[in-house]
Amino acid sequence: MRIVLIGYMGSGKSTAGKKLASKLGFFFLDTDLLIEEEFKISVFNFFKKYGEDVFRRIERNILKEALLNDNAVISTGGGTPCFLDNMDLIIKSSFSVYIKMHINSIENRLMNSKKPRPLLKDVSQADLRSFIEKQLPEREKYYNQANLIIKGENLEINSIIESFENNKKSVGNL
Repeated sequence: MRIVLIGYMGSGKSTAGKKLASKLGFFFLDTDLLIEEEFKISVFNFFKKYGEDVFRRIERNILKEALLNDNAVISTGGGTPCFLDNMDLIIKSSFSVYIKMHINSIENRLMNSKKPRPLLKDVSQADLRSFIEKQLPEREKYYNQANLIIKGENLEINSIIESFENNKKSVGNL
């Protein structure tokens, strides 16, 4: 059994994932951190040095490896479900949760984030909202395929657990 958290950058997937894993007694895996550990370079610097195409191929391999773990909560990067066949892999092998946030919340979180985001390196604060408004609908085509869509503001971990418990028999090969 595994739960995969998806959603836009800054939506709180890693924070929620740690709490969720702790409550369930599951392992917590963060695909971005797995990449950083394996390649000894930050995601930001990986993008700069090797480019997005190489990153997305590596990311897919890391996702496939992470999905082999049982009793795991896996937090993905914001773009992970949107490339290659990643969303299909997630759907077939996990209970997926889209942490959905309003554009205002995403913008606020990203403006106050200390974590550098590779896709935002050339986006000014003045242009951030229009960047999100353009990219989020494109990504939601993938995010909205999740088993559960849950509001990210004031996220209740127990509601994810309840939905997971109620649906785990009908979600496929977990």
